[in-house]
Amino acid sequence: MAVAPMDTIAPVQRPRHRTVSGGRRSRINGHLLRLPFYLLSLTMIAPFYWLLITVFKPPTELARTPPSFVPQSPTFANFYDPEWTAEGVNPGHLQGIFQRYQVDFGFWRFLFNSLVITTTITVVSLLICSLAAYVIAKHDIKGRRTIFLLIIASMMVPWQTTLIPNYVIMRNLGWLDSYAAYIIPALAKAFVLFFLVQFLQSIPNELIQAARVDGAGEWRIWWKIVLPLLRPALAAMSIFIVLAEWNNFLWPLIIVQSDEMANLPVALARLNSYFAGPDHQGAIMAGGLIASVPTIVFFLIFQKYFTRGIALSGLKG
Repeated sequence: MAVAPMDTIAPVQRPRHRTVSGGRRSRINGHLLRLPFYLLSLTMIAPFYWLLITVFKPPTELARTPPSFVPQSPTFANFYDPEWTAEGVNPGHLQGIFQRYQVDFGFWRFLFNSLVITTTITVVSLLICSLAAYVIAKHDIKGRRTIFLLIIASMMVPWQTTLIPNYVIMRNLGWLDSYAAYIIPALAKAFVLFFLVQFLQSIPNELIQAARVDGAGEWRIWWKIVLPLLRPALAAMSIFIVLAEWNNFLWPLIIVQSDEMANLPVALARLNSYFAGPDHQGAIMAGGLIASVPTIVFFLIFQKYFTRGIALSGLKG
């Protein structure tokens, strides 16, 4: 019986409709699996959308029932209303966010306070933690493991338990209502130290030893070698510190006694307590929008360093 050559046998062709239907089914399954993430994103986007539309509504539209989901008469009066007068002779016009504070420079004063406090705490705490992490990770000092374990154990203590002791210390030192009360207690960051120690474990000890053989001192090694190598980890930790300090509310509420030293969260909370009613919510939302923009911009700039720092630190999920 003759057998046909291999090159003459036509390849078996599978029906294409099965492949198309299978691909469509896989896409549908993929969307269904991502549905919880879509719903979670909606719960986070909806409040921000409500903030945006409230900012651009006039006072008369803010008091309307039922509320509108799109501003019908967009306005910037919630930031600054040039038609508002202290005598109140122009009904329907209220103070904008930049007109509501009697302190020097108004709302800019609180923005300046938050910038100074957040920047100082972020930079100084990262420098201190990087130096401490270098000593713990690359120096054979007595009791190094015990010190590191105590630092990790401090992370298990609820931060609320330190509020009263810290307040008493600040009061006895005369630091209440000052930048020192904001900054000094916030410099100790146990998690940042733990993160940097884990990152430094991946750096070869031979690199540090070579620098010592070349005659470099410990301070120069830390400044010239350790800090540049820690740049991805420092950028990742800076995001956590900036977000925490920028949005810090409870501790500033305890130590701040005057409006001049309030940060943005405290100033907005006091504004909400001073002015009641839905028609005042536009100015409050305008302040919230201004307070949220710097953190969003900061995260967008440093997000690539954040993912890189997490990947290189060995703290993968």
